[in-house]
This record gives sequence, C-alpha cells and structure tokens, in this order.
Amino acid sequence: MGVTTFAETYPEEGVANVRGHGQRLREVVEEAELADRMGLDVYGVGEHHREDFAASAPAVVLAAIAARTSRIRLTSAVTVLSSDDPVRVYQDFATLDQLSSGRAEVIAGRGSFTESFPLFGYRLEDYDELFAEKLDLLVAIANSDRVTWSGRHRPALADQPVHPRAQQDPLPVWVGVGGNPQSVVRAASYGLPVALAIIGGEPARFAPFGDLYRRALDEFGKPRTPLAVHAHGYVGDSDDAAADEFFGPYRTAMSHIGRERGWPPIGRGQFDAARSPQGSLVLGSPDTVADKIVTMSRLLGLDRFMLHISVGTLPHEKVLRSIEFLGTEVAPRVRERMAATSGSRRG
Repeated sequence: MGVTTFAETYPEEGVANVRGHGQRLREVVEEAELADRMGLDVYGVGEHHREDFAASAPAVVLAAIAARTSRIRLTSAVTVLSSDDPVRVYQDFATLDQLSSGRAEVIAGRGSFTESFPLFGYRLEDYDELFAEKLDLLVAIANSDRVTWSGRHRPALADQPVHPRAQQDPLPVWVGVGGNPQSVVRAASYGLPVALAIIGGEPARFAPFGDLYRRALDEFGKPRTPLAVHAHGYVGDSDDAAADEFFGPYRTAMSHIGRERGWPPIGRGQFDAARSPQGSLVLGSPDTVADKIVTMSRLLGLDRFMLHISVGTLPHEKVLRSIEFLGTEVAPRVRERMAATSGSRRG
C-alpha cells in the first residue's frame, strides 16, 4: 500500500495565494518521509509540465526523497514515456535505484495531459505509436546492458552499452493504464506489471481489465505479475469529517481541469455519489477506507493499492494526518481482512 502525488499547487479553499513550487516540493519530501516512517510500501510522484503541478522531473524529486528515507519503494506515477527518451529514463531511474539501494521503479504511461508533446517536439498524431515504440526500447534497456534496437521516432542503437545499471536486475518497469485494453495486453506481452488509474466511474467496470491482463499473461506464457490501482481519496477522523475536508480542494482541482476539457463543475451530490461504496473515491474514516480497499482488491485481484491524497491542494498538515491514518490504521486492517479471506478460502 502506498501514496502518490502530482505535487499539486492549486489554491487552497479560502486561501488567496497559490503555494510556490519550491514549498510544495519540500512538502512532498516531508510527506514521503512520513509514509516511510508509517511503514507504507511505496511512494509515487507523477510527471506534469504545467504551472499547477510542481513535479516535471519525478526522478529528481524521488532522489531527494531517497536521501531522507530508508525502506519505502520510490516510483514515478507516471513517467510520460511517449515524450521522453527511454535511454534517459532508464539512466535517471537506474541512478535513483543505486542511490536508494534498490528501491526505484518506473511506471511508464501515455499521460492524460499533452503539454509535454509540443514542449519536446512530438506530434499528438503519433501518440499511440510513440508509446509502443518507446516502451519496447525501455524494456530492452532494462533487460540488457548492451542494446541493439531501431524504430521510427528515435535514432537506432547498435550494441550500445547503457550505464549506469540499476542495482535491481532488471529495474522494475510497470505500465500505467487508464482505460485502454490494448495497453493491458501490451504490458502482458512483455510480462510487465500494470497500474490501473481509477479516477472516476465505478471500480467494478475495471474488473474486465484485471481479467484481460491475467488471460493475456497466460496466453503469452508469462508468469503472474502484480496488478495495482491508483485512486483518489483521503482518510479522516470520520466519514463526514473526511468528506468535508476533502470536498473543497477536490472540487477546485476537478473544476479547473473540467473547464479545459468541457466537464461541468462538480457538485456535492456528485462528490457524495463518488464516495459511496460503489464509487471511485476511497474516502472516509480508517475503517471505511479499509473496507473499500479490501472490496476493490478482491474485485480486481490487486497486489498493490496507491492512494492519491492531494487532489487539489489540501492543507499540508491534513495530508500528513491522512498518511498517518493510512499507515497506522488502514494498512493493518486491510492486511488482516485480506488474510482472513485467504484463510477462509484455503479452509
């Protein structure tokens, strides 16, 4: 179980000034330190190239976190591989892996925002082809220290060494998936683990993705690999307190993005539906959140769950309190309930 962030810098409810990028990044490091102390398994930093997110270079942020933590795994969430160079991605995360004594991972994805494409000189028309080609190269580099490869969108490599090598062999590469079955099958063809992003709708509709992934692994003759979910949510003292504290920042963020994408403003009724047992938000008291994670894990066959707390810009102290709840109260409940289920099935 773990936490992800995009280092959001939307205005807080009732606060006129937006937090500066430096302040927000220092808060992210503090949040990851706490997640490590609370015994959580993974901390992820997403890549964006916009003013309202502070982290355009997750590997750099994760390296700062590595120096202040001892056991938590460190991942991108996600690396926008389509507009990056796989050689450089590997080198950045191999360096992080060495610095952190083998705790680095990459979640490679297409990205739901497209600002990086014109920034780095790529065409949106090549969106799908870029990701497929670059994932192929990243996997090749992760699996071998000398690479021969050719494609359309990057110069070819001929028996080219790539250094430094990661301490882990191979460096763990995941594929981040929103709602694309082809991405699930592609990940399975390489035997890569998958992280599903659930940011709306009912988690039940993602069950076919888990089934498809496991079938595809079997058909490609690959061993079973982990399946994870990244979802929005928050842990508070009670269900009502959590909802009241989370709604304002969540509405700010989702309404801001909605204006760009043509979504209507989010209201409290829609929010409350999303935090219902069937909704996408993993939100409430520690007991409610644990129940929802267990339900989702059983439904989808999950091996990892990652909670994205800072949707919008929550007050820093509330994010820290939510991380503390997640580590000390939610995670033990989830482990206990999942173990009980496994025991009853064995019986």
